Amino acid sequence: MRKQTGFTLIEILLVMALIGITVSVITFTALGTNNYDKVEEQAKRFQVVFDMASDFALLNQVQLGIRIDEEESTYTYVALDEEDQWVEIPNQNLFASYQLPEYLRFELELENLPWEQEDQLFDRGIFDEGLSVSEDGVNIGNEEEEPPPPPQIFLLSSGEITPFELRFIYEDDFSDELPITFLIQGKDTTPIERIAPEDQTL
Repeated sequence: MRKQTGFTLIEILLVMALIGITVSVITFTALGTNNYDKVEEQAKRFQVVFDMASDFALLNQVQLGIRIDEEESTYTYVALDEEDQWVEIPNQNLFASYQLPEYLRFELELENLPWEQEDQLFDRGIFDEGLSVSEDGVNIGNEEEEPPPPPQIFLLSSGEITPFELRFIYEDDFSDELPITFLIQGKDTTPIERIAPEDQTL
C-alpha cells in the first residue's frame, strides 16, 4: 500500500480562500493607513510652516497673513508692505502659494470658537472687523486692477495670531467610510496644535 501524497481539491480551495481573505484585509488596511498618513502629512506641513512663519514675522518685525482659498484648495502667505498692501513674500520659497493634492480639501473656521478672545487683533488700528486692512491710508492703485482678497489669518510681529480652526479633510465618494479629518487649531500664539481624528471630540 502506498501512502497518498498531495492535497485534495477541497484543501486547495480552502487555502486559496484563506489567502484571498488575508490579501483583502491587508490591502484594505494598507489603503486606509495610506489615506490617513496622506492627510496627516498635509496637516503637519501646514503646522510646521505656520510656526516657522510666525517666527519669521517676530524676528523680522513684519505683519504676515495667510490667504485661504477653499475653492482652489490653496493657501498663500503674504506680508504687509510699507504701502499697507498685502504682497507675497519675496525670496522665501517655503512661504510660496501651496495647493493641496486633489484628494484633499480644507475648511476654515474663524468665528464662534469657544476659546476665542474678542478684539485681540483689532485694537491696534491695523485691521478692521472684517479681517482686512483698515481703509485709512491704503493705496489701492489702479481701480481697473482688482487687488486680491486680504488674508483671513494674521501672524503679527508681536507673536500673536488670529484664532482659527482649519480642517484637512479626505472623503471617499465611492465608499461608505467616514471622512478622515485632521484639525489644526490656532489660539493666541504659536505653536499651533494638530489634532488627529481619534482625538477630536464631537
